[in-house]
Amino acid sequence: MKRALIPLLALLAAGRPGPMRGGDLRQVTAVRSWSLSDATRVVVEVDGEFEFRAERAHDPERLFFDVKNSQPRINGHRFYSTVVDDKLVKKVRVAEPQAGVTRVVLDLQGATDYTATQLSNPDRLIVELRSVGRVSRPARVPQDPLPTLPSPPILTPSLSTAEVPLPDTPPTAAQPDTAERAESARAAMLPRAAMLPKDGAGDLTRALGLKIRRVVLDPGHGGHDEGTSGPNGLLEKDLVLDVALRLGKLIESRMGSEVVFTRADDTFIPLERRTAIANEKKADLFLSIHANSSPYPRIGGVESYYLNVTNAKDVLAVASRENASSDKSVFELRDLIQKIASQDKAEESKEFAGNIQAALFPFAARYDPGIKNRGIKKAPFIVLIGASMPSVLAEIGFLSNAREEALLKRPDHRQKLAEALYRGVSRYAQSLSHFEMAQAVDKAKN
Repeated sequence: MKRALIPLLALLAAGRPGPMRGGDLRQVTAVRSWSLSDATRVVVEVDGEFEFRAERAHDPERLFFDVKNSQPRINGHRFYSTVVDDKLVKKVRVAEPQAGVTRVVLDLQGATDYTATQLSNPDRLIVELRSVGRVSRPARVPQDPLPTLPSPPILTPSLSTAEVPLPDTPPTAAQPDTAERAESARAAMLPRAAMLPKDGAGDLTRALGLKIRRVVLDPGHGGHDEGTSGPNGLLEKDLVLDVALRLGKLIESRMGSEVVFTRADDTFIPLERRTAIANEKKADLFLSIHANSSPYPRIGGVESYYLNVTNAKDVLAVASRENASSDKSVFELRDLIQKIASQDKAEESKEFAGNIQAALFPFAARYDPGIKNRGIKKAPFIVLIGASMPSVLAEIGFLSNAREEALLKRPDHRQKLAEALYRGVSRYAQSLSHFEMAQAVDKAKN
């Protein structure tokens, strides 16, 4: 069976969980599922280290996963059941059949092969199911957590659906010798055309007088992929679509640029397809819009990302959640790493991200003067891989923060947020061509 990229990448960075201490019970906090092109992925989220066992039952076909020393607590409830619109899974049920054991039952459409992989940072169980015959060998169900692989010099992200902790303190920096080795390895992989001075590409863009003719806006998630949700029910997929549509109108009316949306309604678009749309349309900029989440309800703010590798744990956690719907396989790992390392728009994307963040943070600080500037960061987002233009992913707020969720529900606040994003886009465009932007603004006023 071609195992998913998600488990392998995370195993490269995760440690094997140790035994439970004392009699404290873990909590199973969520069960989520995705229907991928040739598989179904189910993720069981736990709030700490755990052990599990798996069993299969027949007539009807179903799978059982018992999380030991735990209790279910999903949306505040001790029991959970949902019907799944999927070709392999009919229903997911969660209950506590005996004290201290949470049982997750997957009611299947028929005979199915599967793998079960336990990951940490954040802690979760990933189950991947495929039709019988789609695997090269029988799936093995581990009775104990899987052993970990040695960590490479450059950590790549696990892909998860959990709302993971985002520490309010900066992550520990890599040791200098590790960072130097990583940078050397990256430089060795770069094609000769990319071996320019750091600001060379941006300077060349300005020297040639290149304009921003077409912008692709990418509202994250969509369809069955709802993204994260707030304590009062606001869904990420709905929020970011509304903000993107508002932003698109501003760009078209004020900049005179054409706007293309990767989705303009509640439709699921695979992550890899989103940048492909931007490339096909020969876009000059790509902006992916998302909302953040954390189990710590007081954490809030905005942050902007550009594509690159990192070993910062909090950044990898954000990437893992946003990358959850990707169905990339282990076979494609080398190609993905090479694409990240060889992409030649990193500096321009970093500058673009700086303009977006410089516009977003003052806007956010207006509503929370004590808020921390979370800054611009580099991360291996699948949705940014392969873009042939400067590309940025913007996290416009934390839906897990009830105060921010309340603001983000308001149409007037969303409009102001779209205005802030527009200022970031226009400032970057102005840095490339002052005359073109002034001309477009004048036309918009007349």
